[in-house]
Amino acid sequence: MSTTTISHWVNNKAYPGTSSATAPVTNPATGEVTKEVSLANIEDARAVIDAAAAAFPVWRDTSLAKRSAILFKFRELLNERKGELAEIITSEHGKVVSDALGEVSRGQEVVEFACGIPHLLKGGYTENASTKVDVHSVYQPLGPVGIISPFNFPAMVPMWFFPIAIAAGNTVVLKPSEKDPTASLWMAELWKEAGLPDGVFNVLQGDKLAVDELLTNPAIKAISFVGSTPIAQYVYATGTAAGKRVQALGGAKNHAIVLPDADLDLAADAMVNAGFGSAGERCMAISVAVAVGDVADELVAKIADRARTIKTGDGTKNCDMGPLVTKVHRDKVASYVDAGEEDGATVVLDGRTVEPDGGADGFWLGPTLFDNVTPDMSIYTDEIFGPVLSVVRADSYDEALELINSNPYGNGTAIFTNDGGAARRFQNEVEVGMVGINVPIPVPMAYFSFGGWKASLFGDTHAHGTEGVHFFTRTKAITTRWLDPSHGGLNLGFPQNA
Repeated sequence: MSTTTISHWVNNKAYPGTSSATAPVTNPATGEVTKEVSLANIEDARAVIDAAAAAFPVWRDTSLAKRSAILFKFRELLNERKGELAEIITSEHGKVVSDALGEVSRGQEVVEFACGIPHLLKGGYTENASTKVDVHSVYQPLGPVGIISPFNFPAMVPMWFFPIAIAAGNTVVLKPSEKDPTASLWMAELWKEAGLPDGVFNVLQGDKLAVDELLTNPAIKAISFVGSTPIAQYVYATGTAAGKRVQALGGAKNHAIVLPDADLDLAADAMVNAGFGSAGERCMAISVAVAVGDVADELVAKIADRARTIKTGDGTKNCDMGPLVTKVHRDKVASYVDAGEEDGATVVLDGRTVEPDGGADGFWLGPTLFDNVTPDMSIYTDEIFGPVLSVVRADSYDEALELINSNPYGNGTAIFTNDGGAARRFQNEVEVGMVGINVPIPVPMAYFSFGGWKASLFGDTHAHGTEGVHFFTRTKAITTRWLDPSHGGLNLGFPQNA
C-alpha cells in the first residue's frame, strides 16, 4: 500500500527536496504506518535555510503594524480551526483529542501574546544625556532562527517560539520531530493563508543531519530546542561553539510533595491527572509523589482507586489516556516497570496488563503506580517519559525538600498543603524553575517565562514571555548630537559627559 510522503515547506509551498531517505510515521493506536516523512540531506537543509535568509531583509523592514496584522489573522484562523490540528496530533502522537486541543489552546496563548509585539519592542529614550546629546535604544531582530521541537507537543512547543520570533522580525526554520511531522505543515499552510510572505516560516523535515546543519550553518543566528537533557547539552555546546544564541530546554524528573495537612482527595486527583495525562509524555508530568509523614497509605489508596478508572485506548474514542508514541518507546517504558519490580518497589497498579480500547498492535501501556520507591532505583533516577508514577515516603518536609534539591533536574515541582507558611517556604527554598502550590502542572501563562533550572535548561533564557522577546532580539544603543551651525573644533581627548 502506498503512503503519503510528508515534505519540507519552503517559500509558502511544499518542497520535496532531493533526498530519497524517509522515515515511517505511525498511528500509535493501531501500529499502522500511515505516512512517510522526508529526511533532508545537506542540500535540502541548506535550501530551506537559504530561503529563510533571503526573506529576512524584507521581513525585518516590514512595519510593526503589518506584522501585527498578520499575527492577528493567524490567531483568528487558528482559533477557528484548532480542532483540525488537534485531530492531526492525535493521529500521529496518540494523545486523546481533548488533550491535543488543550495543547493547541496553550500554544495559541503565545500567539496572542505576540500580537502585542509593538508594545514589547519599545526601546528607551533619554534626552540631553550629555549637553545636547540624546541616547535611545532599539530592539532589532537577529535574522533567520532555528526551532527544533520534540514529539510530545508538535504544536504547542513550536508555538512557544515562532510567534515571538516572527513578530519580532526574524525568519524561522522549524525542524519538527519525525515521529509526528504533519502538524508543522498544517501550521505553515495557516501562516500562508494569514498573509505571511514567502520564506518567513519554513519547515525542515529530518533527523540528526538536519539538526546539525541548523546548529552549524552561519546563516542561522539562534536555536530554540526542547528535548532530552543529553541532546539539549549537545545542541547547546554545538550551537554556541558556532557562535549562535541558544536556549536548550532539557529533561525533567518532577516531584510533588504532599504534606500531612493536604486535602488528599485534591492531591490524589492531581497526581493522577499530572502523572498519567498524555500517557506521561510531558516534560511537566509529575513522576514522583513524595508522601510526608503518615499520609502515604491513604494517598496511595486514593491514587490507585482513581487510576483504576482510567480508560486507556484510541484517542479518537471516548478514552482518558492514549497509547505511547512508538513501539520502541512503549517497550522502553515497560522495561522500567520490569526494573522497578525487580528492585523491590511495590507494584500497586500494573500497566503492562492493560486491556485497551484500541488496535491490537497499538503501543499500549496503562497507568502504573509504584509504592515504597527509593532514590537508588532506576524508576526514580531516570526520566521515564511514560505513565509511571512513583511514591516515595519521607519523614519530614526537610527530607522531601532535599530529595528535590539534590536531583539533577529542576524543571517543575508542586506542593500540596493548606499551610500558607509551608507553601511560602517551599516556593522560596526549592531549586526548580516552575513551582505549583496545590497546582500539579505549573505551566505559566504566555506572558511569563517557561523553563527549568539545573540540567533542565542550557542557556540563560527561558521560553516565551518577555524572556522570549529578549531572546529573539538584540539591543542597539544610539547616541545622537545634532550640531549647531558653528561646531566646537577639534578635540582628540576621550569623549566625556558634560
